[in-house]
Amino acid sequence: MSSRIEGTQATLEEIYQYEAGQLSSTQPKSDAREVHNYVTALDYGLSRLSALPVSLRLIRELHQHLMEGVRGEMWTPGEFRRSQNWIGPAGSTLETAPYIPPPVEEMMRALNQLERYIHEPSEIPPIVRVGLIHYQFEAIHPFLDGNGRVGRLLVVLLLCQWELLPQPLLYLSNYFEKHRSEYYARLLAISQQGKWDEWLTFFLIGVRDQSREVAIRIQKLQSLRENYSLKFAGQRKNTQLQRSADFVIGHPVLTITQLQKGLNLKDFKTAQRYISKLQELGILTEITGKSRYRLFRANEILRAINEPIT
Repeated sequence: MSSRIEGTQATLEEIYQYEAGQLSSTQPKSDAREVHNYVTALDYGLSRLSALPVSLRLIRELHQHLMEGVRGEMWTPGEFRRSQNWIGPAGSTLETAPYIPPPVEEMMRALNQLERYIHEPSEIPPIVRVGLIHYQFEAIHPFLDGNGRVGRLLVVLLLCQWELLPQPLLYLSNYFEKHRSEYYARLLAISQQGKWDEWLTFFLIGVRDQSREVAIRIQKLQSLRENYSLKFAGQRKNTQLQRSADFVIGHPVLTITQLQKGLNLKDFKTAQRYISKLQELGILTEITGKSRYRLFRANEILRAINEPIT
């Protein structure tokens, strides 16, 4: 969703196919790669938090991972901009754009102030601080490309760093994508009119709505897992089947080789047997119709993750 705000068209299922090494021939590889880079950057950021809290250095490293090998790669990945940029519709110029970020010299001062604010203790509730920080980063716009995605990555990394989330479960990008015009309008209204309250209200409603949605999806996945456990009762190798099902919950479109590597199984045939059993139990469906390079999909799991919450 965060990448879709910036114009990519890859679906969740296509991202899983990309990770499986079998991207649909109808999907441009660059879009799937961009989204995959976002996942890679998030995983990298989470792994770094124990040694390197959110900082300008970590922000540059996130940008490096985000832009590697995709469009925008020529815009100095991992480096803050050295020239003026602007934000506006296609065809905008420095003279006509509705928003002009600070010049480079002021940008660096603003970034240093932002870093200090992140690290300093504050009496402001942490969720509110995250909303303030997200706006400020977007207003500074320190990269030539990828600012929106990095800014949205910072939201979940800060929530994890400040121990408000045990895992990156809250994805505000879904809310921002649904209300894209208002999202941009609220950010711009701070810069032009100082409307902080309106932005923070919008941001906090998003936190509330997405928290509720995530809770529902987690409950659905837990119910599926319990149902699968019942199906495995009495089966030979039921412990391995449960491990296989747990892996599938994290990889609902996958190959046999992925399962073999994910479970650290010794040989391909063992993984193949587990996949076949999951097919027999109705958990997996083969979707290529091929005898080789087959791809399997867990339809119930994908629905739990992806279907609209009413």
